[in-house]
Amino acid sequence: MYATLIAVAALWGASAGLLVPRAAYRFSVEPEDAWRDACPAGHALTGPARGWLGSTLCTACATAEAAVTGQTDPGPHAATHPHPDTSSRPTPPGRGGPRYAPALLLPVVSALGCAAVAATTGIRPELAVWLLLVPVAVLLAAVDHRVHRLPDSLTLPAAGAAAVLLGIAALLPEHGGSWLSALLGGAGLGAFYLLLFLVNPNGMGFGDVKLALSLGVVLGWYGWAVVFAGGFAGFLFGAVYGLALMITRRAGRRTGIPFGPFMIAGALLGILLGGLAA
Repeated sequence: MYATLIAVAALWGASAGLLVPRAAYRFSVEPEDAWRDACPAGHALTGPARGWLGSTLCTACATAEAAVTGQTDPGPHAATHPHPDTSSRPTPPGRGGPRYAPALLLPVVSALGCAAVAATTGIRPELAVWLLLVPVAVLLAAVDHRVHRLPDSLTLPAAGAAAVLLGIAALLPEHGGSWLSALLGGAGLGAFYLLLFLVNPNGMGFGDVKLALSLGVVLGWYGWAVVFAGGFAGFLFGAVYGLALMITRRAGRRTGIPFGPFMIAGALLGILLGGLAA
């Protein structure tokens, strides 16, 4: 039963992770730019959820790749494109054409994250919350890594969803945390990051402050010790990464790095520890 739970969680993470690259590509723009509405080859992105859900290829690019590999069916996950622009004749992705984002790495990371939380949380109500939030966290990390930006349309709904879903989990039997502690954790970690932002706006982005709200909620579910552990781990991971960049002379002391992925990694570690201790 336990192994089955982990396997199902990993399968869910991989399936949800397949949708992350396209969304990451669309969100990865500068603050003054609109979300992308065309693939790298210039084809309009259409399909479920106004083109936000789909594989790493639009129909036109998938058709070109299928022609290269000798296939005729672009696959069930390709986005619908009723009028592909054949005049541009993009380079088939199989021969060096662009994809939205790492097509394999993000689903693998999502699958591993879901499997890990299932292994430490077990059959408790909050597991469903973690499984829903892990792919969103992978998406946020991917966007921040690419453009050093954490979109409000992701961070703020994630914070609200975490609070609401954990509130529902708290009503169910055998849950392993406290909803009040989760709310206080979100407020506390958010306030701490806000203070860092006010002290040094150039060193801490306001998107990190908003991300801290949702991370504080999920960490606070297991208590203040987990909030401190997860928050500290994020700073530790970021410091190690920055030091490694300086040692290899790929960055200097003033070089900005995306901090969101390290905050998320620290929060994941905190959740794993909290799940084991609960």
